[in-house]
Amino acid sequence: MLAQTMSGVGLTAGIAVGALLAEEMLGSTGLAGVPSALFTAGAALGALGIGRLCTRWGRRPGLALGYATGALGSVGVVVAAVTGSVALLLPALVVYGMGTATGLMARYAGADLASPARRGRAVSAVLFATTLGAVTGPMLVTPAGEFAHAWGVPRLAGPFLLAAAAFTATAAVLACLLRPDPLRLAQELTARTAGAPDEGADSGAEDVAGTDGARAKAPAPAGRHDVAVGTTVMILTQVVMIGIMTMTPVHMLAHGHGARAAGLAISLHVGAMFLPSPLTGLLVDRIGGRWVARASGPLLLAAGTLAALSPAGSAPALGAALVLLGLGWNFGLISGTAIVTDALPPGRRATTQGLVDVGLATAGAAGSLASGLVVARDGYPALALMGGLAALLVLPVAGRSPHHARAAPPDRAGGGGAKNPARAEGRQGLSGRRTISATPNRAQLALAKRFSLASRMRRRRSPSASGARAEAVAHQRKDPYC
Repeated sequence: MLAQTMSGVGLTAGIAVGALLAEEMLGSTGLAGVPSALFTAGAALGALGIGRLCTRWGRRPGLALGYATGALGSVGVVVAAVTGSVALLLPALVVYGMGTATGLMARYAGADLASPARRGRAVSAVLFATTLGAVTGPMLVTPAGEFAHAWGVPRLAGPFLLAAAAFTATAAVLACLLRPDPLRLAQELTARTAGAPDEGADSGAEDVAGTDGARAKAPAPAGRHDVAVGTTVMILTQVVMIGIMTMTPVHMLAHGHGARAAGLAISLHVGAMFLPSPLTGLLVDRIGGRWVARASGPLLLAAGTLAALSPAGSAPALGAALVLLGLGWNFGLISGTAIVTDALPPGRRATTQGLVDVGLATAGAAGSLASGLVVARDGYPALALMGGLAALLVLPVAGRSPHHARAAPPDRAGGGGAKNPARAEGRQGLSGRRTISATPNRAQLALAKRFSLASRMRRRRSPSASGARAEAVAHQRKDPYC
């Protein structure tokens, strides 16, 4: 929790002024979306690398190394601002983005040891811990800028000094205090419960979704469908949120608002991104992730509509729009994370989660880059309205039933089920562990009836000892001279 609070400061302090720093150094409003695009491109690279590191070494070294990389990128941005080097600024922003990816991937650590019934609340607890730092970060933009200016550093580079310190402290706290490693412990507990296969054994089949083996294969069709649904929900909400959030400070400064007003609007937005997390997690656990995901679409539509219709000189109206924007993102992220995590066994969880966040960051980078071009051509209201309408795509995505993605029964799909019992029997593999779905198919029901009938026939053919004695007594009464 302490680590997430500190990382929240580093995450939002740099994002709050990234677009302004780029506009100043690049000299073009149309390129103001470049920093956010580079942040998210770095987040994509960071998510891929951190996911693999967590799979191999555990959550603690993976997250700590990710935050240390973000600190290095923050220092690079400061050096680029001092020297006026655009060539150094662009790669430094990418490296800084790797730290932001780590902050989001930390939410998965909260779900590693949680039961499915409490997974939404576990994810929300990690995000909620980010709230204090995330809200405080943008409000420290002006003090950090004044501190940097006193040392001869450009004011807009000051928040990146703050981010460097916050990411460094977070990496140290995780490396020292995150013990035991939650992902490693989850894998060990699952192996003890389910019975890990012998060393070198080959199961010969993929595990069914929900079977948490330490060496689980790829998820079953229903599990893959849930991963796709959760990923799509997060991508849609991320694209809309980043596109509108990135250009709102630029829009405010262009219409006479100061950096303090823009920072306050971003603080309100970030607070709405994380502060409702406990309530969102409770809703996910009570009514289901898909219902919460559907609710994110209308919220984002309301945010985009309000931002488009708000007067350019009204900071409260723009702040209210950013609050709705953050709330819609919160609904989409927590529900999507819970849907994805429920569909994955611990053995494949970190790697797949990293790939999911790669898609999340890549889509966000494209949306951020396009946002500056849209504002330069059509204006900020057009961007906000288009983003709100695009968010409605969440409704059909989250509304599709997972049963549609399940494979048909073997006798209908043409597989080897009832037509080839030997092949079905051989699927349990060398490990001796059978992978049977929770819902029996026709072949399994027929097999159960056959065993039940054979059992009844055996009982009739071999009566019990008491039954045999009763039959002998009755026979003697009928024939006393026997």
